[in-house]
Formats: sequence, C-alpha cells, structure tokens
Amino acid sequence: MNSRHHDFWQAFTRKGSPRMPQQSASNTIGIIGLGAMGAGMATAMRDAGLNVIGCDVSAQAREALEAQGGRCVASPKALAAECRVVVLVVVNAEQVEAVLFGDDGLAGSMAPNSLIMQCATVAPSYARSLGGRLADRGLSMLDAPISGGATKARQGELSVMASGSEAAFQLGAVALDAMAAKVHRLGDEPGAGSSVKLVNQHLAGVHIAAAAEAMALGIRMGLDPHALYDVITHSAGNSWMFENRVPHILSGDYTPLSAVDIFVKDLNLVHQTGRELTLSMPVAASALQQFTAASSAGLGREDDAAVIKVYQRLAGLTLPAANDTDHSEVTS
Repeated sequence: MNSRHHDFWQAFTRKGSPRMPQQSASNTIGIIGLGAMGAGMATAMRDAGLNVIGCDVSAQAREALEAQGGRCVASPKALAAECRVVVLVVVNAEQVEAVLFGDDGLAGSMAPNSLIMQCATVAPSYARSLGGRLADRGLSMLDAPISGGATKARQGELSVMASGSEAAFQLGAVALDAMAAKVHRLGDEPGAGSSVKLVNQHLAGVHIAAAAEAMALGIRMGLDPHALYDVITHSAGNSWMFENRVPHILSGDYTPLSAVDIFVKDLNLVHQTGRELTLSMPVAASALQQFTAASSAGLGREDDAAVIKVYQRLAGLTLPAANDTDHSEVTS
C-alpha cells in the first residue's frame, strides 16, 4: 500500500545456482502492498518463475505492476480464491488489520492451512496476538519483517527476520527463496521476528539522528561537510547509517527513500515495547523527539536524513544545496 494507508539461532542462505520456474498451484503468491518494497518483491518473484498476483489500494501501483506483465486484483478477498500464500508488505498494524479483518479482508476467506507472511514493522506484542487470532481461523503466520531497501527487494536479496511454525516455513519456502538472500529463523512462534526488527529499527533511528547531529555540529564549527564525511567514514566514529544517509545531506537531496515518519512510527513502537517491559530507553527517546520535531515541521514525507533540518531551523545552519549527485538506495 502507499504511504497514505499505508545470524541469530539459524540462518538460511540461498544457493548460487539459478532458480528454475515453478509450476505447481502452491507457487501462486499474493502480495498486498505494491509500494517500492512490495513492487520490487513482486517483480523478483516473477523473475524466479512464480505466479504473482498483486493488490494495492492505489490504482497507479496496480497499473505499474500490470504494465510489467503482472496481474492484480482489486481487494484482498479476491486473492483468497487463488493464493495459499499471501505476503503483506504494508506500512503498519492498522493496515494489517484492514487487510486481514476489514471489509473484503483475507482472514475470513482464505482456505484452512493457508499462510499469511506478515512483513510490516509492528510491535512484537501485536505480532504474537495476530498469530493467535489467525491460528484460531486455521491459518498459519510467519512473522517476517524485512530489511534491505527497494534495490534489494527488486533483486530478491532481502534479509528476512522470521519466526513461526515449521509448517509455516514450509508453506512460505518458495516465496522466501525468491525474495531473500538470507532468512534468519528466530523461533517457532510469531513475535520473535518483530522483536529483532524492533532492535534493528532502534539502532537505525538512533544512528540516523546521531549522524544528523554530528554533521550539524561540524557544519556549525565551519568545517567542510564533504571533507568531514570523508574523515568520519575512515574513522572509528563511522556507522552504516552515517555512511549511507549523510550523502543525502551532502547532495541536498531529500527524496523520500525512507521517510522521517517511518522512524516516528518505529521509534514509537520501541517505546511502546519498552513500556510493556518496564525498560527505560533514554537514547531512543531522544532520537524519537528529533524525528517528531522534523515531522511536526512538515518534513515527515521527506527522506529520514531530513532530521538534520531541525538543526537548520533551530541554529540557522546553512546546509548543502541540492545538486545532481546521486545517492545510494537506503534500507531500514
């Protein structure tokens, strides 16, 4: 769906041999949510020889997949008659609820022993609850958050943090093989996958906020931001997020490859989980405040590197202007 609605215990790596087209009916995969990630996953699965049926609230997203030779349906319920495996690549728990239990929802229509592969970043407690609710309807669930960005999605090279029953992994094996470079099997019940993704998002959000603040400090001290980037990326202070996001700042390009509001949502999930566990997380709280400030300043739909603009507004920093420099695909 679009933005409006929108190695732990064991790791499995795809072998290097070419994947051959599959012919059985069980290899018809439904994908709900055809944004940058979902559309890339759908194309990668089609390249692997799978029969993919897409669904999205956006007619433009459906038309884009159809223009590439794919097939789409208008509602989640329409997938139920054709797919035993449906992958959800939506934005949040509210969209998951709508897709599964709303009007024309999947949960009431899919055949028993079908699989829901849930890829959205949600609270672990919600993932556990959802797994139980689906089991009551005779459906399996893989709690399977993803990481790697749109480029890796299109290449079928995502990292999947998955938990669920052995039966669920077996049902999802063909789809997982087509979409992932590595599947981390984290447990036999929903919840563990979302827990690991939440730790990842905690670190990702903190690292982006810290990178923005560090660059703001350097710029305020009169340093050349390009020279500063070169030094830090060759020094102990570097992080993957600093190296990946700061080029967006240097080029003045805040095209939303991963938006500010994503981290408002995800860091709020971190805090929700912390409250459930009575665990204080002041570093995550500080990062959340910065992203919230950026969102409240009207930057929510800009790239998450735009969190540096909070410092621009508060301290009158002069940030690098937009130019034609490309920057790499982001991931979360």
